[in-house]
Amino acid sequence: MTRQMTGAKMIVQALIDQGVDTVFGYPGGAVLPIYDEIFQQNHIKHILVRHEQGAVHAAEGYARSTGKPGVALVTSGPGATNAVTGLTDALMDSIPIIVLTGQVPTFMIGSDAFQEADTVGITRHCTKHNWLVKETDKLSGVIHEAFHVATSGRPGPVLVDIPKDVQFASGAYTQKQALKSHYQPQLKGDMEAITELVDAIENAKKPVFYTGGGVINSGPAASQLLRELVDATGFPITSTLMGLGCYPASGDKWLGMLGMHGLYEANMAMHDCDLMINIGARFDDRITGVVEKFSPNSKKAHIDIDPSSINKVIRVDIPIMGDVGHVLEDLLKVWKSRGRKTNSEAVAKWWKKIEAWRAVDCLKYEQKGKVIKPQHALTRLEALTKGYDRYITTEVGQHQMWAAQYLGFEDPNRWMTSGGLGTMGYGFPASIGVQMAHSDALVINVAGEASWLMNMQEMGTAMQYGLPVKQFILNNERLGMVRQWQELLHGERYSSSWSESLPDFVKLAEAFGAKGIICSDPDDLDDAIMEMINHDGPVIFDCLVEKHENCFPMIPSGKAHNDMIMGEVDTSTAIDAEGKVLV
Repeated sequence: MTRQMTGAKMIVQALIDQGVDTVFGYPGGAVLPIYDEIFQQNHIKHILVRHEQGAVHAAEGYARSTGKPGVALVTSGPGATNAVTGLTDALMDSIPIIVLTGQVPTFMIGSDAFQEADTVGITRHCTKHNWLVKETDKLSGVIHEAFHVATSGRPGPVLVDIPKDVQFASGAYTQKQALKSHYQPQLKGDMEAITELVDAIENAKKPVFYTGGGVINSGPAASQLLRELVDATGFPITSTLMGLGCYPASGDKWLGMLGMHGLYEANMAMHDCDLMINIGARFDDRITGVVEKFSPNSKKAHIDIDPSSINKVIRVDIPIMGDVGHVLEDLLKVWKSRGRKTNSEAVAKWWKKIEAWRAVDCLKYEQKGKVIKPQHALTRLEALTKGYDRYITTEVGQHQMWAAQYLGFEDPNRWMTSGGLGTMGYGFPASIGVQMAHSDALVINVAGEASWLMNMQEMGTAMQYGLPVKQFILNNERLGMVRQWQELLHGERYSSSWSESLPDFVKLAEAFGAKGIICSDPDDLDDAIMEMINHDGPVIFDCLVEKHENCFPMIPSGKAHNDMIMGEVDTSTAIDAEGKVLV
């Protein structure tokens, strides 16, 4: 049975039917009919951000921390173009969001009308799919399809562009259950390929699991199956930046993050392994480095739901297309049915080699003097907050890498960061989205002062809605990662890598009505962090840290995984059971 309603009402009704409880947005002329309908209902809460980029990043934070799609609503023209960065960020990191944009009336499209932009054309390459809806009768069906596309297969952002006259006009509302989509991604993996992988698992001498965000996107069951597989086989496991939390950081099989700023033991294991099992990662260049030198002597398996990701960067020996959860379930069944076999003697020797690499203690640092080391700041943040119901977002730069190195994640969906696009300004609005989804949780955005300033206006959003997000700023008064590269790769020519005019962050917080804390003495750090945690509102914490600290380990451009810059760490401690140096 169909119901007649206006296009604007259809939009709100479709969101309600999809289970949406929060929309992040900013009104404008082309979406006023939708905002009028939002005003007249009580099912969906609208969060007024201060910039459309903030709306999309907030929707990303909501989605990443809940596993449900996030929703943003923006107006035409500049509202839509301001959303492009967030859409691209979500596309790169496989985050399911739905962005609804207003458009000028259909009869004005192409006339260069006020606040007109070719939104579908502009966003075609930064969305999984997009639609321009010119008929009200089709509107509700398109919105239901948008949710299906965003959340099925490899998740990602979608956009629905809705002219203003379509919002005013009446049409027939299509129920969610009436949707019959042609988009039905393959979930089950090929059993022949899965059996081939079981053969490889049974015979591997130096195996490693290489996991990514696809494990988390597959849902909690996938992470549980992964943990069961790792613990049962005894194989070591590492993860990309996006996969942190899919296996607990406290687990004894955990090697830490791998890649450009990954841990020594993780990168060395990836380079020397004879079986690499890629589960839900896409062989990003920050992981592989130079493709020709990447894990040169291994058999490679790749489990991924996105067929375009398989053999795109690295040619693999065992491609398995399917949902991580489904594939792991079948993999465990086959492996168990064949007697749970591994080459245990060889794997034990492999672990001895890994333990020698671990002994290097690549994250070791020395906190001395009266200047806070950024590593120390995050070590103390980890120690003082790990017992809380904690969610971490980050901006992008050195602080992001240090956070990935020094903060531990026991569960999925607790770590929100911009991986593929590396978007400065992501973390603050993302923390707002996370806090909206988890009102009683401790939500901390680990930031650099430069990244944080890119979307500082969202402090108004946090204050308006009473969101107690904590902004933990590692303030080195530099564009830290840019400065590091200039030091190491550009002859110490520091071109535009710091600002000579930074705000007083305490006064800035107070100007918004929030709490500001500043700390420059390591002896005061614990008390200051606890003051931040215990404050019941938003906090800007200005942590003044060493200005020229570099983030190590680091794989320089053009180098292999076993050719890392280690900083002050002494790699001569890496010796095998026979006393041979393993570097």
